[in-house]
Amino acid sequence: MKARLYVIPGSHPSMAARLMLEAKGIPYKRTDLMPVISKAALRAVGFPGITVPALKIDGKRVQGTGEIARELDRLPPEPPLLPSDPEQRAAVEEAERFGDEELQRMVRAILWWALRKDKAPLRSYSEGAKLGIPIGLALKTAGPIVAASAHFNEATDENVRRGLAALPSMLQRIDDWIAAGVIGNEQPNVADYQIAPSLRLAMTLDDLRPAIESRPAGELAKRVVPDYPGKAPPILPPAWLQPLRSAPTAA
Repeated sequence: MKARLYVIPGSHPSMAARLMLEAKGIPYKRTDLMPVISKAALRAVGFPGITVPALKIDGKRVQGTGEIARELDRLPPEPPLLPSDPEQRAAVEEAERFGDEELQRMVRAILWWALRKDKAPLRSYSEGAKLGIPIGLALKTAGPIVAASAHFNEATDENVRRGLAALPSMLQRIDDWIAAGVIGNEQPNVADYQIAPSLRLAMTLDDLRPAIESRPAGELAKRVVPDYPGKAPPILPPAWLQPLRSAPTAA
């Protein structure tokens, strides 16, 4: 079986795909792409869409964590990424949808807002990446890419402030799923792999880590994703962080 995974360094959905391949025991080669430039690069190698993660496996091209998870479940059967029981599967898929459509988007917007304000942490998010050019050169020319990424991901003041206000209820929702056994079990499922990398990416921001790490959600993130590249010092306005600071830090 031949597999090649196309990713963006520091990308949380890319991390999810990597973890799922590793859980399935499928060897793969990794190709790192730069943000924004990745869109044209993926089209150039035959993918119909422009987003990562993008997986080519035995000649078949699959994009997005959800489609990749279902393709992997059609290959090696163990361990399954989705439960076979219909009721359990529906609960897992609802948590997966939340991770994909709500949590992932919100964390991405906050990160690009922070990187637009201070590009210095970019090097830490590129740890281990092989971009085809020296990392130092890539970072020196990253200004337009950061600006475009912030624009594409709607990293506006209004959206980031709204996301920060919603984060406490999102964390509580994740804690509740852990308590109910939907996620957080001994064998991670597709929702664990969808949610945990987003939390770990959020925890690379010093502004957000204290509100997450001591909760069940934070413990899940650290267990599923023991290591995550990147570290960003405090940069968010204190008034925007007030909803996090006034919310309980542990369920």
